Amino acid sequence: MTATILRPSPPALVPGRQRGHLLFGIVLAAAAALRALVMLGYTTAQLYWYDSFTYLDTALHMRPGGAFHPAGYSWFLWLFSDVKLVAGLQHLMGLGVAVMIYLLLRRWSAPAWAATLATVPVLFDPAFIRLEHAILSDLQVYFLIMAALTLLMWRTTITSSAAAGLLLALAGLTRTAAVPLVGLALLYLLVRRAGRRPVIALMLAGAIPLAAYAGWYQHHHGRFALSGADGVSLWARTMTFADCRRVELTPEEAELCPNGTVVDAASEYVWAAGASLNRMPGGRFAHNDLARSFATKVILAQPLDYLREVVKDTSLAFTWTPVAHPKRVSPALTFPKGAWDLPWHFPLVNKVRAEYDNDIRGMASVEPYGTILSHYRYPWFLHGTLFGLLLLAGGLSAALWRRAALLPWAMSLLLLVGPVAALDFDHRYVLPAIPLACLAAAMGLHGMLTALRAGRLLGRKRPR
Repeated sequence: MTATILRPSPPALVPGRQRGHLLFGIVLAAAAALRALVMLGYTTAQLYWYDSFTYLDTALHMRPGGAFHPAGYSWFLWLFSDVKLVAGLQHLMGLGVAVMIYLLLRRWSAPAWAATLATVPVLFDPAFIRLEHAILSDLQVYFLIMAALTLLMWRTTITSSAAAGLLLALAGLTRTAAVPLVGLALLYLLVRRAGRRPVIALMLAGAIPLAAYAGWYQHHHGRFALSGADGVSLWARTMTFADCRRVELTPEEAELCPNGTVVDAASEYVWAAGASLNRMPGGRFAHNDLARSFATKVILAQPLDYLREVVKDTSLAFTWTPVAHPKRVSPALTFPKGAWDLPWHFPLVNKVRAEYDNDIRGMASVEPYGTILSHYRYPWFLHGTLFGLLLLAGGLSAALWRRAALLPWAMSLLLLVGPVAALDFDHRYVLPAIPLACLAAAMGLHGMLTALRAGRLLGRKRPR
């Protein structure tokens, strides 16, 4: 069976393009009203220890952090001095993601109802809305990725390719898991035979910011890299299966073997005081290179064990009911009601509050809006099991009937599996993959229905 290459139709050639937006307008207005209710329902944005405060501290001092987080999100925070304002802008960005999904699907001839349906998770899932209301980098990551994807798939030119490369680089500088997406975008242009100039434009626009940041990082930390925690993360990943009897290790590497400390998730080994890495002098991040060397040898010696752990943890994204992983973290299924104080015993909290925004405080719900929000429900299976079905259906239909949809599908899969392979599963890390999966599934399934209506599923010759 030969796949049909369906290119986006010019606006004038798509029936009903100038009408049919009413449905999406109504849905978007409802989603905007829900976000307005969230802004009214809480006293401030949600700040998390330790992520939020490290982002804010980097924004204050403009130097790359030496641990997990590159500075991309901190650049955004540097523009403002009010976390409530940041939350409001992020809610607008969340709506913007839905608008881009809708417009891109309409560009590729999808009917209004299908394009609107594809935006429902990002518009109404509490997990997305709570992420928008938090000082965390995740929203910026998938906003930048969706903007880059929209440019690439709308019309391929030198300018759009360069802009997409820059946006993907910024996404990678916001969270390093997005860096490989630059390669996927390049592969997309090569497969589409977009021409030498767009390929070069995307490659340079994607590579130069990453290299420049790595040089900046080297200036401050002595290592050409985007972060200083890749080895620590991969070491923690191996702690759930490493058998040092099967690995040839140096005496220094052997000190990082499992020492009997047991926690309920791989990521917890990063913070477990009794874990072998955390017992070494100088702190965990001082031994990042050694941890990477250890983890690489373990994975090469036990590839099937590593694959088993990655598959097992990735499968948690598709459960019918949510699974807390790690157990101390509850999936964001609802809008909480109550008050949450800041961890004032950490000096960084007071430092950030004094230097960034004196009004930073713990978040609390506001009545009567808090009670209204607490009754809001979004079915979990639409977040979990349906996501798995969308990935499966989207990948198959894209491969068979609409190849262009393989780009958002592959990006979704990489964003889902990459963090698990590098560290661990976290429900929060799944969210950037969901809008891309919805887009790919809608494109691929619409391509299948188009082929079905044209009578092409029986192997007839198809126009290219």
